[in-house]
Amino acid sequence: MPQTVLLAEDDRAIRNALERALTLEGYRVTAVADGVEALAQAHKTPPDVLVLDVMMPGIDGLQVCRVLRAEGDRTPILMLTALVETQDRIAGLDAGADDYVVKPFDVEEVFARLRALLRRTSPDGMAPVGAAAALKPSPEPALPQGRIEAAGLRMDIQARRAWRGGRELELTRTEFELLELLVRNAGIVLDHSTIYDRIWGYDFGPGSKNLAVYVGYLRRKLDDPGAPQLIHTVRGVGYVLRED
Repeated sequence: MPQTVLLAEDDRAIRNALERALTLEGYRVTAVADGVEALAQAHKTPPDVLVLDVMMPGIDGLQVCRVLRAEGDRTPILMLTALVETQDRIAGLDAGADDYVVKPFDVEEVFARLRALLRRTSPDGMAPVGAAAALKPSPEPALPQGRIEAAGLRMDIQARRAWRGGRELELTRTEFELLELLVRNAGIVLDHSTIYDRIWGYDFGPGSKNLAVYVGYLRRKLDDPGAPQLIHTVRGVGYVLRED
């Protein structure tokens, strides 16, 4: 079956255009106009991924996200937002969102971010849609609450333990939190200011080497001889976790 998307957007023109684009891309889309409908639909027929507008009347996208996460629902969530300040993006991540796209957006960016989110929850690391999805085997059971996986890494957030393959990693508190952020956003490039704000609560500015130092620590602990590097530098932007 095609991957299912629950889209919540109060702007009719954006909702209709995005619904058509996602449908043509091969997704099965349920589109609603507000947060109340989004929660009702998510409870009735859980989707593979949610796309939520941040600013909606009544229950907004952040509230929808918080409710679902409080219920233990780990379905990937992509936020649509016209708010571009770092604090606004942090609010979305703190509410439990997995990624965000800033309006006005290119629909191809939405497609790319959805594929990245779905790869993280797919047993084989793929995110097929349309005819390819019909050949996809039944998904494996969801990970236990508090556990995340990506690029051959496993993390138990509650126990604060992490593994690459069968090898447990000895991480400091900051290293663990940095790795958790990268794993939760695997395949997505995180800019320096976002990482600084999420891990340290303050952007030390472009001259700071603090982040590069901790990335170096993590790489030394993660990387095995002959195994692919997991944390990649995107020059002038930030870092991304992926298995090349």
